[in-house]
Amino acid sequence: MSIQDSLGTGAAADESTDTLLERITRQVPLLRRSEQRVAAIVLDDPVGASQLTMAGLADAAEVSEPTVMRFCSSIGCEGFQDFRIQLAQTLALGLPVTHSSITADDSAADLAEKVFDHTISSLDRARRTLAPDAVERAIELLRGASDILFVGFGASGIIAQDAQQKFPLFGVPCQAPEDFHQQFIAATMSGPRSVMVAVSNTGHTEQTMIVAEAAKKAGAAVISITGRVSPLSELADVPLVVRTFEDTDVYTPSTSRIAGLVVIDVLATGVALRSPERAAAIRRMKSELASMRHGADGEGQQEQPEEQTRA
Repeated sequence: MSIQDSLGTGAAADESTDTLLERITRQVPLLRRSEQRVAAIVLDDPVGASQLTMAGLADAAEVSEPTVMRFCSSIGCEGFQDFRIQLAQTLALGLPVTHSSITADDSAADLAEKVFDHTISSLDRARRTLAPDAVERAIELLRGASDILFVGFGASGIIAQDAQQKFPLFGVPCQAPEDFHQQFIAATMSGPRSVMVAVSNTGHTEQTMIVAEAAKKAGAAVISITGRVSPLSELADVPLVVRTFEDTDVYTPSTSRIAGLVVIDVLATGVALRSPERAAAIRRMKSELASMRHGADGEGQQEQPEEQTRA
């Protein structure tokens, strides 16, 4: 299958996981003008629309009941009852970010609520669409790795750096060079048990593609973390597609970064849990680290009264 065919297949798979409100938002430009009036009522007040009868929704949109039925069919529902069920299921998941858009006039309270809503909705979408079998295969690859190379640029580079900090959980040497040339050198020095984790939300970043290709040529396995089916995910031995509500709006939080960090946590925790001897060493390390911190805190508390006495 070609990359273009895969992209088309991926797009279709992505659409199948959309909630009803996401589908309506995407379909609005394709609807008849009368159906768009129904869509506007639903998108403006989804909770209120969920409580309306078909006649009530028709009255609210100032259209006929047959128009409401055509609207339901146009957005992929089998009828009005199916529409109400899907709308209720969508509301149970929480309103998607398209209904909490950020504006320059928002108060601090509104801004905080919308950013949290945006992030929570995006993480929920990533959780719903992440393939468990791909996660399992990625964990097994990382468990058997002799060394791990994490690569990314920009916000994806932050994810790579965070992953490298979790090397005690992976239990093998990990590196995340920030410089492209260092990444390329590390990739070309990979061996048959090396694993590269390539992070790119778009999956099109040229430098990441070059490094991933070099790693594969050297015999390493490649795990990709992308926001969609893409050239990078097609190149990878194990593609992890992490879908979020990322867009180019200047006010939109970078939720792909947050979702990527969560996926790294999932992988690191999975590797540690499936390696009993490593898990025991990690528990010992954390216990000794906690003792060290408490000891340092205790010394500080003991010194404070002496300083107060001298004063």
